[in-house]
Amino acid sequence: MKAKDAPQTLHIGQLTGRLLVFGGVYGNLPALLALQQAADTWGIPATNIICTGDVVAYCAEPEACVQAVRAWGVHCIAGNVELQLANGEADCGCDFSAGSRCDVFSRHWYPFVQAQLSAASVDWMRALPQHIRFCYGAHTVQVVHGSYHGVSDYVFASTPWALKAGQLADAQADVMLAGHCGLPFGNARDGLHWLNAGVIGMPANDGTPRVWYMVLDTQPNGRLTYQHHALDYDYTQAAHLMREHRLPEAYALTLSSGIWDNCDILPAAETAQQGQPLLI
Repeated sequence: MKAKDAPQTLHIGQLTGRLLVFGGVYGNLPALLALQQAADTWGIPATNIICTGDVVAYCAEPEACVQAVRAWGVHCIAGNVELQLANGEADCGCDFSAGSRCDVFSRHWYPFVQAQLSAASVDWMRALPQHIRFCYGAHTVQVVHGSYHGVSDYVFASTPWALKAGQLADAQADVMLAGHCGLPFGNARDGLHWLNAGVIGMPANDGTPRVWYMVLDTQPNGRLTYQHHALDYDYTQAAHLMREHRLPEAYALTLSSGIWDNCDILPAAETAQQGQPLLI
């Protein structure tokens, strides 16, 4: 799945200083505005901010979110939703099982997003790279949406390390920044890192309405450090707008309950953690 005329990988050179990584805005404008305030508080400029894709999806303000991300000027890759919209496809490409609740819900929110987006926003999606690559201290970093090999692949904390290490080797990188799965986590071994910032458009299935982003830094000795941060925002406004536009009620409820409607995409380990507040 590839947007027409989009570069496969965008090389952005060397980055220094703190980095802020986020993904999965999902059309949730209140959450995006709260994240922008957090970035200002951190003092992190747009040139050091990276979005792992899916700027639009379940929530009610897709066009406003695209316009806000464009105006912000951050680095952004295409998620599966952007690629599908850019190519004029009829579904979100999330790789949901046919007939699952997520698949049924997508038949409501995806046409809504298509109808809301301007031609200029779709053109912007069409120009997004699928991957971003840069140097950070002594590290080579690859930014992907799902995995190095597939934009809709789900990679979780419980996914075997051998798969992650193999993809890092294939990418010739020692840090992978990924998105798509909706849950924040970090795995590190033998100097290699697979990091997921989580998403800001939906809670992390942990029984709280908080959403998540990540801040990276390098130490004088070259060691990479990272920390996940919870973000509070006006989820009641986001849910109200979803109901106003008659988007799936299950997703509107998730914004306040912090509990996903189902665990269809989750491995057993992550399913067992549903409703447990994250401590990371």
